[in-house]
Amino acid sequence: QVQLVESGGGSVQPGGSLTLSCVASGNIASIAALGWYRQVPGITRKLVADVLRDGSKRYVDFVKGRFTISRNGARDTVTLVMNNLKSEDTATYYCRADIEVDGHYSGAWGQGSQVTVSS
Repeated sequence: QVQLVESGGGSVQPGGSLTLSCVASGNIASIAALGWYRQVPGITRKLVADVLRDGSKRYVDFVKGRFTISRNGARDTVTLVMNNLKSEDTATYYCRADIEVDGHYSGAWGQGSQVTVSS
């Protein structure tokens, strides 16, 4: 099993920056991808960015050039640096681990971190 604990987030004015961090514990080797989703009320959670087991990174178009995701050497922490934040980035951000064990897939979620961008 994998457990995820998030930190960071908060409130910032448009154009500002925030950082989210997520620490994974448990069966780290089973994590196929570690990253961030976000959700606004009434809308399904959507991928923001993640790091795959081979180290490759994926970003959705609406954050490319503004957000940077990284994973540490121990592969148990993922950090999302969010620059040039816009009001539409306001959401609850969730750390997500995609887990693969012997061909069986599951997932784990963090507790959620609020990001509010407002003037």
